[in-house]
Amino acid sequence: MKKINIAIVGLGTIGSYFYNFISKNKDAISKKTNVIPNIIYVCARNPKKKRLFKIPKKKWAKKYTDIVKDKNVDVVVELIGGSDGAAKDLVIKALLNKKHVVTANKALIAKHGDKLSKIAEEKKVNLEYEAAVCGGVPIIRSIKEGLIANKIQKVYGIFNGTSNYILSSMDQNKLQFKNVLIKAQRLGYAENNPESDLNGEDVASKVQILSSLSFNSFINKNIHIEGIKNIDMDDISNADKLGYKIKLLGFSELINNKIYQRVHPTLINKSSYIASINGVLNAVIVNGLPVGKSVIQGEGAGPSATTSALISDVSSILRGNIKYPFVISNKKRKKLHSGNISKLSFSAYVRLDVKDKHGVLSNITKTFSRFKVSIKRLIQNPAKSKKNSSIVIITHRALDLNLQKTLKILSKKNYMIKKPKLIRIENN
Repeated sequence: MKKINIAIVGLGTIGSYFYNFISKNKDAISKKTNVIPNIIYVCARNPKKKRLFKIPKKKWAKKYTDIVKDKNVDVVVELIGGSDGAAKDLVIKALLNKKHVVTANKALIAKHGDKLSKIAEEKKVNLEYEAAVCGGVPIIRSIKEGLIANKIQKVYGIFNGTSNYILSSMDQNKLQFKNVLIKAQRLGYAENNPESDLNGEDVASKVQILSSLSFNSFINKNIHIEGIKNIDMDDISNADKLGYKIKLLGFSELINNKIYQRVHPTLINKSSYIASINGVLNAVIVNGLPVGKSVIQGEGAGPSATTSALISDVSSILRGNIKYPFVISNKKRKKLHSGNISKLSFSAYVRLDVKDKHGVLSNITKTFSRFKVSIKRLIQNPAKSKKNSSIVIITHRALDLNLQKTLKILSKKNYMIKKPKLIRIENN
């Protein structure tokens, strides 16, 4: 049986798990692909680091630059991470040297995917990145193959397990944001530096990749991003009383041939499917023709889920199929014009913490009316001291630009205690 030689660069938690999995399951993989996956090199920043398994000395490569030049290497698996630096250099050099590349690096693909795709196409090798988006949820291959007949109009969902774990834990266990984050880090659901998960950047990279695949376009860098750091227990409690859950969602949709990409906390109805996705799970929803609405959910991160996706990509290469990284040739991909979120309309949850005094509520409603934002529901929650009050407003659908103008004016009022808060409502 034919062998394909693999080099793994990056031997952290995921790299180690992946190495062990292939080593132990080589026979099972070869039965399904008729090709033996053979790891001939590994490369890591610290070869002397204590590991729970042994790697033969002959497999250790001193530098990744040696690997990309080695004629015996067929596939390079990049697990370094980061959008630039060593990861970018490795992948470019591997492709130029006609090596297939498998990566779990969403930041790299979102930033440099167009360039890397062009090189892969020119050199007639594969650039595979299933593990870059939602780990064990096979959304990349689903769009590339399973949904290939569909004209996709919208892709959205929960794309980050860390933020989903935090928000669902706050809701279920009534814990403050900071306490849940500490627990998530202790359990390994959040990194020591979880900034990209909490500020929405992680989701943004995934949205950009999915947009490109769904709409046969080049990667579009124009995306609205909001994170979850401003969500507190009062918002969680208010949403619950109003019949909603708060989730960090990513959206990409085509409206009048313009692409709208956005990431932000969102209120969704308790009865909706996506409201039931808790913990570190991810869920991707694709609206297309003729399939309608298609939903895929699963573990979004972690070594086992990521390895599942990596093996899927390696197996695709083992079967010998040379495919365009973004479904179609670079020559046929489009450059789509971007639409701004300010041009979209939403119902919204608005929270105003104010001094409880005469005339405040009247002034607030007049400000909403001034910018053509109609109030659907209003709840006033006086503080125990009765000197302050929290006013929660649910609006009818209004232009996002008008919602933002309303909040901007209100934020300057002398009766405001805190910055006004807005969370958009999704009715899908």
